[in-house]
Parts: sequence; structure tokens; C-alpha cells
Amino acid sequence: MPYTLTAPASYEEDIRKSRFLVFAQSVASVQEAMDFFAANSVPAATHNCWAYRIGDLYRFNDDGEPGGTAGRPILQAIESQQCDRVAVLVVRWFGGIKLGPGGLVRAYGGTAAQCLRLADKTELVQETEVRCSCLFGDMALVRSRFAGFGIRVVDEQFDAGGVQWRLAVPSMEVDAFVKVLTDLTRGQAQAEIGE
Repeated sequence: MPYTLTAPASYEEDIRKSRFLVFAQSVASVQEAMDFFAANSVPAATHNCWAYRIGDLYRFNDDGEPGGTAGRPILQAIESQQCDRVAVLVVRWFGGIKLGPGGLVRAYGGTAAQCLRLADKTELVQETEVRCSCLFGDMALVRSRFAGFGIRVVDEQFDAGGVQWRLAVPSMEVDAFVKVLTDLTRGQAQAEIGE
């Protein structure tokens, strides 16, 4: 079962006089990952190396370290900790002692893995998108049931007739939620189940 972070995490370690500062955060999109790296990179540091995994999408960056010694080990740390929808940035300040390729792999991968080990995590639940609409009169009652099903509101739009929601519903709860939605609104609500 994959995990994601419930809160941003950080970890710091000195390895042979180089300082490694790790930032990790849950991300929902590539843009969110890139924004996270931009916001947390330290321009004065020697290297800002990173990796992310969001489902089948992943990318890593060595930021000037020898190829394969920084970004890939960070990605491997994400995978070995069974994390998904996670971005990890490792900032390094060079301390004057060269670590060599093996030392760099161990330092970047090890500090990233330790940060993720210490982070607060939760199991990622498979979600299905449900688009639904209901009248204003039923809105509060329907919304009050979202938490019980573990539903996230992705988008909410209003028009003269009521509200349209785009919801992320745990896949195993979709049928039960649609039945409750139909019952609560006396068949007035519309629901369309995505892929």
C-alpha cells in the first residue's frame, strides 16, 4: 500500500563536514512539486537536488552533482519508503571533503530516506472522481456526509439551480455514496462517475 505525507517534513545531518538539509512534502501535481522545489531551494547552497513521484510520473535532478549520485538515490528513497505523491529536496553545503560517487549516493539517498522514515504518513486510498449536482436546499445535508465517506471536494461551482461538485471519493465508497446522495435528495441529485 503506498503512503503519502500528512505534513511537510524536514531532516538535517552533517556527513564528513558537508551539511545536508532535507525537505519533503505531499504534492498532487508536477506543478505543485516544482513550486515546492522553487520555494525551498537555497540559492547560497552548493547543490539543491530533488526528486518526486506522483503515480506513474517521476523526475529527479542532480543539480551539478555527478550523474546518478543525487537525484536518483532520492527517488529510490521515495520508492523504498513506499511513498507516492511526494516531493523531496536535499540541499547540500559542501564542507571541503569529497565524498566520492558511493558516498554521495549514500548521503543523498540516506538523508532522504531518514526524512521520509520520520515523517508523518498516511496510506494513500485509491480515489474515483464523481461529478454531482444538487439543489441549494439539499446542499448542506449532502455536504454533511462527505467526511463520513472520506470525500475531498476538488471543485465547487454554483449556478441558479444549485451546486456542482467535482469530488474525489474513495473508490470502495462510490456506490454507497451515490445511493446516499440519491436517497438524501429524493432522486433529485445527479451523479456521474469518472474513470
